[in-house]
Amino acid sequence: MIFRLLLLCLLTALPSAHAQSRRANPIEVDRIVAVVNDEAITAFELRSRLATVERQLKGQNVQLPPRDVLERQLLERMISDRVQTQFARETGLRVSDIELDAALRRIAESNRLPLPDFRAALEKDGIAWPKFREEIRQEIILSRLRDREINSRVAVSEGEVDNYLANQQQGTAEQGTEVHVAHIVLRVPEQATPDQLMRIGARAKAALDQIRRGEDFAKVAAAYSDAPDGLSSGGSLGMRPLDRLPALYASVVQKLKPGESSEILRSPAGFHILKLIEKRSQQNTSGTPAVAPLKQTHARHILIKVNELVSEAEAQHKLVALKERLDNGADFAELARLYSNDLSAAKGGDLGWLYPGDTVPEFEKAMDALKINEVSQPVQSPFGFHLIQVLERRTEEAGQERQRLMARQVLRERKADEAYQDWVRQLRDRAHVEYRLENQ
Repeated sequence: MIFRLLLLCLLTALPSAHAQSRRANPIEVDRIVAVVNDEAITAFELRSRLATVERQLKGQNVQLPPRDVLERQLLERMISDRVQTQFARETGLRVSDIELDAALRRIAESNRLPLPDFRAALEKDGIAWPKFREEIRQEIILSRLRDREINSRVAVSEGEVDNYLANQQQGTAEQGTEVHVAHIVLRVPEQATPDQLMRIGARAKAALDQIRRGEDFAKVAAAYSDAPDGLSSGGSLGMRPLDRLPALYASVVQKLKPGESSEILRSPAGFHILKLIEKRSQQNTSGTPAVAPLKQTHARHILIKVNELVSEAEAQHKLVALKERLDNGADFAELARLYSNDLSAAKGGDLGWLYPGDTVPEFEKAMDALKINEVSQPVQSPFGFHLIQVLERRTEEAGQERQRLMARQVLRERKADEAYQDWVRQLRDRAHVEYRLENQ
């Protein structure tokens, strides 16, 4: 009887002890930190992205702001990205697995690693491959969305082209000058109230005060900037021709010396602070900016497209066989007419004279590495796989039509960043966002 009572006491005590143990060592479950329209952003997603951003900034020797500040900045970036991906999905913008695999292969090649070794290196650093794949897919979607929206919003008039070319002929200070600029952007809602303007302006002043006190610009950008590059590169825009910066930036940067920062600038998009990191000027003996002649390449190719019926392996295998036939004396034009999936097939694969930028980067890089009459190995691009042959090269001044086209591209690029940020601001303002970071 006594034994049964002791056993009963022990059994009833066990759940209580277990419950106390659980209370002493609580297990954190995932939680929601924000709701964007009808989708949640979880704490796990935020922590995961935060680890990536911290690793990225440290790799660029950027001082990190306090973790809670970085966390809030990153959450805002994730909200902006989520709004854009939702819009992309609603409007039918997709990236197929075939396109994604090709992009991952290019990333691995840029790191000088075969894809399996690149994957192993990521996993060694604690980055799950499926997660990395989806992050790259999202980056591609956002990049294509940006291009699509800019194309529909940025217009360049003939008068603007005329003015640009006239300034070039007069040898303006912009021509031939390259600058490395970093920036901080604090977005202002489209229908901002006076109170909102005051608060955002105060944040811009706080950021500028930190810079004036000697705080690292990249660290301040990571803590304050609403632009995507604030968290990816400390606000750095990289080296660019001065005439391809937004007009507001170009006019201010011309007056700065390397290492100097601007005052707070105001645009329809919000408040801006700039820093000139480096400036390069190409001058000729006459003292006017040098105008480089354009290199042209006369090339032809055979394209095998990848689709539901033709896999990447099959496309590559087909081109390897064609390359072997070419090496044994087969006629390139004839094989192009028979096998190429490009409109140029009717002309024996002839693409005519190509200027820099006329083809996708993968194609251009492979083409530029070839000698005259040399045929490449299979080259992958977003269109499929190519065999490329260079027939001739020449260097000449651009004709009038080409000059106008190049001027139009420069002016579009000058307007692109501002147009895109304005569109993102409008999209963000229309979204329903519920924050749950503070009250969890």
